[in-house]
Amino acid sequence: MGSLKGKLLVAGAALFDPHFRRAVVLVTEHDDEGALGLVLNRPAETKVTEAVPGLAPLVPEDALVFVGGPVDQHSVLVVAEFEDPDESASTIFEDVGFVRGDTDIDLAAEATRRARVFAGYAGWSAGQLDAELAADGWIVVPAEREDVFGDEDDELWSSVLRRQGRSDFALLATMPIDPSLN
Repeated sequence: MGSLKGKLLVAGAALFDPHFRRAVVLVTEHDDEGALGLVLNRPAETKVTEAVPGLAPLVPEDALVFVGGPVDQHSVLVVAEFEDPDESASTIFEDVGFVRGDTDIDLAAEATRRARVFAGYAGWSAGQLDAELAADGWIVVPAEREDVFGDEDDELWSSVLRRQGRSDFALLATMPIDPSLN
């Protein structure tokens, strides 16, 4: 399988792990050694200005920190849409990439159009993600900028599925969290 870097992993109906139930994950790295990603639709209740005040120039005043995944939730990662993608520490797709950890935040704010702050990340060891994909745990779809930076957090999972134009995904998008209540 080729690299899934820059793609979205959309949790399938059979994925019940509470960290990933109805999750939309942006794959930020994927190679023979494993994969890393960020859950895009899990906002925390904490504002960036409260949790990491030094990053305030990058985001709107009321921006929330997002829970990027269950791994190392004390780490902070910042994904931004860059004016010049070469300014990013690592490009994920198009002009979306990571803000350099050693950069002046005010300069980074000038070099980016918008940013999102994540605590933690999702990680898979070598072959683990490939095995989950083979077991139909995830649906792989193209990423769009609004998936990363939009304000559709509660509806992102359904929205991404619906826009694929497939009737089976459209049906899945309408499924209640607990199908037994249907």
